Amino acid sequence: MQRLYDFLRRHPTGVDTFWAVVLLGFSLLWVGTTYPVVGQPVAFGAVAVLFSLVVALRRRAPEKMLLLAVALGVAQLAFDLKPFMADFAMLVIIFTVAAHDGPRWASRLALIGGLGASTLSQLRWPMEETDSGAAQVFFTVIMTVPFALAWVLGDSLRTRRAYFAQLEERASRLEREREAQAKVAVAAERARIARELHDVVAHNVSVMVVQADGAAYVMDSSPETAKQALETISTTGRQALAEMRRLLGILRTGEHQEAGEYVPQPDVGQIEDLVEQVRGAGLTVDFAIEGSPRPLPSGVELTAYRIVQEALTNTRKHGGPDVGASVRLVYFDDGLGLLVEDDGRGAPQEMYEDGGADGRGHGLIGMRERVGMVGGTLDAGPRPGGGFRISALLPLKPAH
Repeated sequence: MQRLYDFLRRHPTGVDTFWAVVLLGFSLLWVGTTYPVVGQPVAFGAVAVLFSLVVALRRRAPEKMLLLAVALGVAQLAFDLKPFMADFAMLVIIFTVAAHDGPRWASRLALIGGLGASTLSQLRWPMEETDSGAAQVFFTVIMTVPFALAWVLGDSLRTRRAYFAQLEERASRLEREREAQAKVAVAAERARIARELHDVVAHNVSVMVVQADGAAYVMDSSPETAKQALETISTTGRQALAEMRRLLGILRTGEHQEAGEYVPQPDVGQIEDLVEQVRGAGLTVDFAIEGSPRPLPSGVELTAYRIVQEALTNTRKHGGPDVGASVRLVYFDDGLGLLVEDDGRGAPQEMYEDGGADGRGHGLIGMRERVGMVGGTLDAGPRPGGGFRISALLPLKPAH
């Protein structure tokens, strides 16, 4: 049954042609038995054929078939061809035009024609059974109802189709928006993890490299110093592994629930430990806190830690020999200020623009992204007199 229904839906013109042939057959049969007068059957037969054509092509050319039906109705009035079975095609074309999402003039013409057809018919061929005007008016109204219902049903079907089409379009748009939001969320998460990995790897590995170089240099002359450097390498490596394990655990999406080895995100309180670690690697760092320390939002705490970590890593990488640095934390009423400076030679300016000359200088890009996420501002660049300066202001509440 479903196959038959699908077949009929795929061939609407074939279905309409079948009903047109049925209408034509009954119309010709009715004309042959009702109008045996010579000449009349030919005229009625021609009208019946044309009305059948209206039914057959109603969905392929609804506006043209409506005009043809109007012309046939006018011809019936002009040549005194009384209403007969083929006029049923008028109901069909009125319904079709009202249901079709076409020009509105066609729907209005179908409504006007349908409402006036019964009245014109009564004026042209008044009822012979009664002389009562009330009876004729009542009969006219009754005969008008089918035409009005045909138009109302067609217009309701058109409205319903438009409503469902709007719902489908809205659902499709929402689906596309959800996919776009999911892609944006994935990209943001990937960027966040990339920033975290960059900070962890760049800082800890650079500390390990410095300590390894120092250990190799003093291995023969000062074994005790070399031993301390190796211990620093071991501690730094474990810290890097712990942070990387935390990041990779986020990606597992609950695959191993026992991965409860996660460590807390770094915060402002650990900046002093970070500075001590950097001092242990041979970099002179002056650290000071101004204002009254207090708890900050976790996003601000992590951003502050990562900025200091990246700034000191860049100082070790680009500052040159005998470089010194200073770190200042300033607690304001509405935010946290950061100032990290060094007196080294710094890197060429292109290292701080667009990812660096070789496309690998993503440290400052990551800083700007972090600061932007908490609604803060960042100023980074060479310092007058030599060295490099990074200044950041992190508000307690994100900017709107």
